[in-house]
Amino acid sequence: MELIARGRDADVFVLDESRVLRRRRRGSPAEWEARVMAHVAAYGYPVPKVYEINGPDMVLERLTGPTMLDVLARRPWRVGSLSRTLGGLHDRLHTVPAPEWLPRRFATAGDDRVLHLDLHPGNVMLTRRGPVVIDWSNAGAGDPAADVAMTLVTVGSAEVPGLAARLGRGLLVRGVRKGSRSDPAGRLREAAEAKLADPNLTSAEAAWLRRRTGDRSGRPGR
Repeated sequence: MELIARGRDADVFVLDESRVLRRRRRGSPAEWEARVMAHVAAYGYPVPKVYEINGPDMVLERLTGPTMLDVLARRPWRVGSLSRTLGGLHDRLHTVPAPEWLPRRFATAGDDRVLHLDLHPGNVMLTRRGPVVIDWSNAGAGDPAADVAMTLVTVGSAEVPGLAARLGRGLLVRGVRKGSRSDPAGRLREAAEAKLADPNLTSAEAAWLRRRTGDRSGRPGR
């Protein structure tokens, strides 16, 4: 099988013209993630179609088009419109009620919306049918503002080379905040603390996050 994408947690292989195989590298079952995708798809949210699940493997619809991240790298002048699209994807997702079986994260009384919790430009495919959101392995239920906050700390902490790219990242962060109805301000520190638990962080990413949590100890990410 041809490897066409390699994420932090999974690899994607071509099966044929219409299907791909997404394989979790650590061998954890894919059934729960497929269940989340089926739930949000029932409310009309754009996700790839799931054809089959077998342990850590998921056979998915093959999407044609670049990621939002790819477009930002090639056409940085589109950062304004794409950041608004990303904010809109948050708002659209946060109309979906969370099922009882979805783990509560960043929740207070009455917070029962589906959260993606990794909704950044690398997880949005720009296809002919519109943007499609992939990689639902971190999904939970809770406060929509926390979902936007997780996007902001993920984008903000990411290592990007060059001044122009860093300026573009700043514009993206501001655009997402303006493009979403949820105000992430009260959840940013909590989101940074949660992001520090990601075992895939680089030392530079962890350092950026620690600064946002007020931790100046220099410890590696947890």
